[in-house]
Amino acid sequence: MSKPIHDNIVVFEVYGDYALFTDPITRIGGEKCTYQIPTYEAIKGILASVYWKPTFIWYIDAVKIMNPIQTEVKGIRPIKYGGGNDLAYYTYLKSVRYQVKAHFEWNDNRPELIADRNENKHHNIAKRMILKGGRRDIFLGTRECQGYVEPCVFDSEPGAYAEIAELSFGLMYHGLTYSDEAYSDQTKEKITANFWYPVMKNGIISFPRPEDCPLHKPLREMKMKEFCSVNEDISEDF
Repeated sequence: MSKPIHDNIVVFEVYGDYALFTDPITRIGGEKCTYQIPTYEAIKGILASVYWKPTFIWYIDAVKIMNPIQTEVKGIRPIKYGGGNDLAYYTYLKSVRYQVKAHFEWNDNRPELIADRNENKHHNIAKRMILKGGRRDIFLGTRECQGYVEPCVFDSEPGAYAEIAELSFGLMYHGLTYSDEAYSDQTKEKITANFWYPVMKNGIISFPRPEDCPLHKPLREMKMKEFCSVNEDISEDF
C-alpha cells in the first residue's frame, strides 16, 4: 500500500560537530556508545525544538545521511549520583549532517484542542521556525551535542552513501510513544518503546510510523497531561 501524500511536509538540514544517539532504555550510566544513525525519536525531538504544539504529532518520513559515518571516543567525567565525579568513555558520531523530511497530523487524543487545528497556520509557522534555526536550542541526541537547523531541498545533492544500494543496521530503538500520542488501546495511558530494523537505501532511511514498528514494549503507566480548551484560556505558544 502506498503512503498517503501530505501537504504539510517540512524539509530541513540538521548538522553539528558531534552526536550521540542511544537507546534511553539501556542508558543507565557508565559508558555510552552511539548508534551509527539517528533514531526516529531523536529527529522528532529536534523537530519539536523547532516548533511543536500538542494539537498535532510530528511524523518523520525520511532522513538522508549526508556525511560519512565517523566516531570519536572521549573521556568524560560525569557527576555521580552520590556526589563527586566518575570516569567514563563516550563514543560519539563526528561531523554529522542530515537532511530530514517530515509532516504533522492532528492528535486525536486531544479533542479539547480541535479549535486549534489550522493546518495552514501551523505549517507556515514551522517553515518560518526552520528558517530561523528553531524556537529552542537544537541537540543531536544529548545536551552536550549542539546542532543547527536550516532549510534545504531534500535529496537535492548526493550524500556519502548515494552509491550504496542497501545497508542494514540490525535491531534498533525507534522511539517512545507517550500516552498523549497513543495509537491503540494497548498504548493508552502508558509509555511504550518501539523497535525496528532500519535499512538505508542509497543513503536514505525511510522511517515507519510508531504503530508500524515490528516490536513494542510497554514500559510503565502514564497519565495524559491535561490542557484547557483553545476556546478558554490557552495561549498561542503554550
